[in-house]
Amino acid sequence: MTVIVRDLRPDVRADAEGFSHTRRVALPYMLSTPESVVHTVTHAHPDAHFGQLVAEEDGEIIGTAQISVAHESPEPGQGSANIYVRPDRTQRGAGSLLLRTAEERLASLGVRKLFAWVLDEPDNVAFAERHGFRASRSAYFMRLDLAAGTLPPRQDPPAGVELRTAADFADDPRPVFQLDAETVSDEPSDIEAEFTDYEAWLEETWKHPLLDRDLTTVAVVDGRPAAFSVAHTDGTRYGTAMTGTARAFRGRGLAKLAKNYSLHRARAAGYTEAFTGNDTGNEPMIAINKWFGYEICAKEVRYVRELG
Repeated sequence: MTVIVRDLRPDVRADAEGFSHTRRVALPYMLSTPESVVHTVTHAHPDAHFGQLVAEEDGEIIGTAQISVAHESPEPGQGSANIYVRPDRTQRGAGSLLLRTAEERLASLGVRKLFAWVLDEPDNVAFAERHGFRASRSAYFMRLDLAAGTLPPRQDPPAGVELRTAADFADDPRPVFQLDAETVSDEPSDIEAEFTDYEAWLEETWKHPLLDRDLTTVAVVDGRPAAFSVAHTDGTRYGTAMTGTARAFRGRGLAKLAKNYSLHRARAAGYTEAFTGNDTGNEPMIAINKWFGYEICAKEVRYVRELG
């Protein structure tokens, strides 16, 4: 049996389905649909040189890679390649072939420092270290049983605070963009990011098919979005894509308030499990998620390697 690597064909439904299925079985803590796969590759910023590769064995997709240049970082020459192979299709060379293809393509685009997320499991860690990567920061995946768990009771917002949904900003989402840009810049990461392109954000984030505007909750103070909890849904599962607070409003529990409101509404809408993720060093947010009832279900490590 021969494994080949090629680009995803976004106009071929079977490719999107195979890519999404591989991601779901290899990384069940993150949401993925065929629609989100196609949207990501067709709406990525041109400067990201975003690509989605598939490893195919006898016509069946068994591995995937997402590659990109960190164009939003003020430091040039950085990129990422996140590779996942179906657990039932390992030891066929798919991961190595995907990585080699990704490295060659990114090196040709000027990438000299390559980052990759790797599940903290023996085979995955051994693969990364065998290919010259060294461990950097790490993050937890966390799961909440919405059906059987007990959420903290809903609380009324304090005076001067109003809870809205992202859908309420449909006519003018720029205030949500501004809040997102500020919170992302403060998020722990190996690659510093700066959101400055509103039009790109509209295409990549606001119009993303997983974004659930009705469940995404925004705490508004004096007409200004001060904190939010961004909800993604795939029809059966709920995931928190981002929770954060603008610097001027921190320490008031607004992010916790928004997330609790969103989780209660998600459960009322019929969602039975929720996922989120936190940097392992972000103890305050981990404590908040445990307060909601989340439990750590997996760990992922960011690996880095110098190219060239």
